[in-house]
Amino acid sequence: MSALIHIHSGLRWVALLLLLFAVFNALSAGKSNGYSKKDKLINLFSMVILHVQLLIGLVLYFQSGKVSFAEGWMKSEMFRFYGMEHFLGMLVAIIVVTLGRRKAENSENPSDKHKKIVVWYSIGLLLIIASIPWPFREALGGQWF
Repeated sequence: MSALIHIHSGLRWVALLLLLFAVFNALSAGKSNGYSKKDKLINLFSMVILHVQLLIGLVLYFQSGKVSFAEGWMKSEMFRFYGMEHFLGMLVAIIVVTLGRRKAENSENPSDKHKKIVVWYSIGLLLIIASIPWPFREALGGQWF
């Protein structure tokens, strides 16, 4: 269990960096007239790492002691955060990124593809940043790695 927590926590940095890279890549390539295989792979890998995180997170969700649905769980900051806020925030972020990639791939114009990636991936990134149990939120017991 401890290994899964550390993997999930460490992969957060990979996911954040890939999302940032995808957004900056789309911003810089947005002025070009092309949408290359490189662009497509960056966007795909960003989305895939989020889905891997979701799968690991689901295992943790059902096995972790930080999630409890006992009476009064909403009054506990930690149980509420992990049981609802973190789960829903990340799930919505992954859905937003996945929909954004699908919309970008379905666009005909390369410039539109890049614009959609910038918008949808940025929204997903903001949702993820807001839903991470950062260490400075002491009551949540989050760690840097």
